[in-house]
Amino acid sequence: MRSENRETFAVPAPIFAPMEMDDDACYRALCTRDARFDGRLFVGVKTTGVYCRPICPARTPRRENVRFFPSAAAAQSAGFRPCLRCRPETSPDLGAWRGTSNTVARALGLIEAGALDEGDVEALADRLGVGERQLRRLFRQHLGASPVAVAQTRRVLLAKQLIHQTRLPMAEVAMASGFGSVRRFNETFQALYGRPPRALRRLGGAETSVSEGGAITLTLAYQPPYDWPAMLAFLSARAIPGVERVEGERYVRAIALGGEAGLIAVAPAPGNRLAVSIRFPRISALPALIARIRRVFDLSADPAAIGAHLARDPALAPLTAARPGLRVPGAWDGFELAVRAVLGQQITVAAARGLAGKLAEVHGAPLPAALADLVPGVARLFPTPAALAGADLAALGMPKARAAALSALASAVIADPDVFEPRAGLEAAVKALRAAPGIGEWTAQYIAMRQLREPDAFPAADVGLMRALAKGGRRPSPAELLARAEAWRPWRAYAAMQLWASDAHRSEEIRDDRNAA
Repeated sequence: MRSENRETFAVPAPIFAPMEMDDDACYRALCTRDARFDGRLFVGVKTTGVYCRPICPARTPRRENVRFFPSAAAAQSAGFRPCLRCRPETSPDLGAWRGTSNTVARALGLIEAGALDEGDVEALADRLGVGERQLRRLFRQHLGASPVAVAQTRRVLLAKQLIHQTRLPMAEVAMASGFGSVRRFNETFQALYGRPPRALRRLGGAETSVSEGGAITLTLAYQPPYDWPAMLAFLSARAIPGVERVEGERYVRAIALGGEAGLIAVAPAPGNRLAVSIRFPRISALPALIARIRRVFDLSADPAAIGAHLARDPALAPLTAARPGLRVPGAWDGFELAVRAVLGQQITVAAARGLAGKLAEVHGAPLPAALADLVPGVARLFPTPAALAGADLAALGMPKARAAALSALASAVIADPDVFEPRAGLEAAVKALRAAPGIGEWTAQYIAMRQLREPDAFPAADVGLMRALAKGGRRPSPAELLARAEAWRPWRAYAAMQLWASDAHRSEEIRDDRNAA
C-alpha cells in the first residue's frame, strides 16, 4: 500500500470489472452501504480501532478517520480488531482477484484446509511451484497481508463465528479453530477484544460438546445470486446411493477424513447463506471440513464478475442472464471424483451413478450406527483407495479394462496421496492427472474443475459443449471450441457449466474419454 491516505488495491468496480479503486471510491461504497462490495473491501476506523464490512449498520465515520483494506487479514495486521456489530467473520469470502492471481487462490484453498497449521510458508510455496518470496509478494499485492497473517486471521474469525453460532465449550472452540492451546486462544481474544472469549457468546443454554454426539451448525455466506436449484439438480443426478442424498432442498452425505466417519447436511438459509450441519468425532478437523464444504458448493465465486465477463460472448449472454448464479459444483474427495469419472466413461450419468452405488455397497465401510440411523438411505462411506486396489471390481458388472483401470488408479493414489492436490497451474495439474491410470484429457479437465477448483479448466472434447454451440446442425470441433473459449478466460469452467445447463440432453450424455485407456 502506498501510504496511509492513498492506498490502492484491486477490487471490482460497480460494473464488476477489476480496476484500481482509491480511497474516495471506497468511501463512496461505504457511505451507500453497497452490498456488492461486501467481502471485497474492509474499513478500518482509526478512532475506534475496529475494522468493519462496508455494510456495517453503525454510523458512517468521517472520511479522514478511515482506512481501506483488501482483506480482513490486512486490516487485522494493521492493528484493527473485528467489529462486533457487522461481524467480518460472516462476510462472503470472495475470490474476486482470481483472474489476476490463481496462485493466491490455490494458496488460500490450501491454507483454509490447514496447510499452515502443521507446515510453513516455504512448504506451501513448494506445493504451489513458486518461491517463498514470490508467494509473500503475491499475498501482499492481492490481499495486503502475509500468508501467516491470513491463516491467523481465519483462525480468529472462525473462532468468533463458533462462539456466536454454537454452544461448544470454549476449549473445543479453541481446538476447532486451530489454536494450539486454550491459553493462546484466551490471550488472543483478550488482546483483540479486551475481554475473554466467553463474554462474546450470545446464545443461551447449556454448552454441548462434540463428544456428546451433537451436530455443529453454522452458516456460510456467499455473494448472491446463487442458483441453488441448479446446484441441487447437479448433485442429485450424481448422488451415489447409500453415500449421499438430496431430500427437498437439503443435501446430505456421509464423509470420511483421517480415518474417521461423519455426516454433513447443507441447505439454504436466509440472508445469502447456507446452513451447514456437521457431525464428526474430531473437533480439530472442523476447518478442513468447512473448507471442503465451501469447495463443494463453490462459495468463493463472484457470480457478478464472472457473468459480466462471459456475457461479452453473444452465445453466452442469454445463458448467464437466465442463470446468473450458476456455480461449478465441487467434489468432496479427489479419489472419489476420479473413480466417478472413470466409471462414467462411455456410459450415461445415470448408469455411472448406479455403478458407483454398487461399488460403495460392496467395498465401502458402513457408517457408525448412531449416524446411519439419522438419515434414511445414507449409511455407507465411499470406498478408500486401499479397499479398491486389490478388489475384483469386474464382478460388479463393468468391463475388465475399466475395472483394471480403477484398481491401478487406487494403487497410484496410495503411492502418491497428493495427486489430487492443487499444483503450480492448470497445465501442470492436468499433466499430473493424465499420468494416473484411467485418466485422459476430458477426465483430467473435469477433475481440475471440480476437485482442484481451477476456474479455467475446460474439457474441450465434451460432446455436450460442442452440441450447445452447434450452428446449422454443425458442431464445432474441439480445436474450434478451444479457440472460441479463449475469450472466456479465466472463467472457462463457468462457461462450460452454462453450456451444460443449456443442454437438455446432458443427463443422458455418454462421455467418451478413450484416450484414457
